[in-house]
Amino acid sequence: MSYLDHFLFGYYPYIALTVFLLGSLIRFDRDQYTWKSDSSQLLRAGQLRWGSNLFHIGILFLFFGHTVGMLTPHFVYEPFISAGAKQLLAMVSGGLFGLFGFVGVTMLLHRRLSDPRIRATSKTSDIVLLVLLWLQFALGLSTIPLSAQHLDGSMMLKLAEWAQRIVTFRAGAPELLADAGWVFKSHMFLGMTIFLIFPFTRLVHVWSGFGTLAYVFRPYQVVRSRRVGMTPRPVSVADPMNH
Repeated sequence: MSYLDHFLFGYYPYIALTVFLLGSLIRFDRDQYTWKSDSSQLLRAGQLRWGSNLFHIGILFLFFGHTVGMLTPHFVYEPFISAGAKQLLAMVSGGLFGLFGFVGVTMLLHRRLSDPRIRATSKTSDIVLLVLLWLQFALGLSTIPLSAQHLDGSMMLKLAEWAQRIVTFRAGAPELLADAGWVFKSHMFLGMTIFLIFPFTRLVHVWSGFGTLAYVFRPYQVVRSRRVGMTPRPVSVADPMNH
């Protein structure tokens, strides 16, 4: 393998993950007022509703699907499903939700570029991010015909082993991709790049989405009314009446 392959698939993942984690932490600490999704719903809601829902449904399924699928060792699921069957399942489900996400991000990109008011209030990072996500969905869908040429799951196992070696800091990860096609490699490189730019874009609001799950485990607060004779009532900290 070339030095470029070793850099992109041996060192670049750690660079991207480091910037992703530390960058998110620093932005939360220093620029909390920029920690938001910058919604443009007030300017135009119709197309946003369809585009945003399709995009979020697609990308959330693919994110968790890729995470579980690539980081779960083969011996864990081997007694229940073969590598070939798992690859076929990934192709069908990934293709369906990938199409959802692709249609959604296409609508969002068209909306942002075609509406003069939204275009005027958009940051450069907003447009660059949507273009990268559009390309990432397109590359992901392009891997399906290539995967159909080897339904034994061999390539899927190599990609999963690469990811597992990266997160466990084991050597030999780049060599596993020696036979991977350029579409697979481009898809992986662009995915890591999106993690790299994550802290500098509106994507940081994803952390807040996951953070809302903490409200389920927060204790109740006792809210006392100013009116005489009113008994206190326990409410959740997420209660909209809790001021």
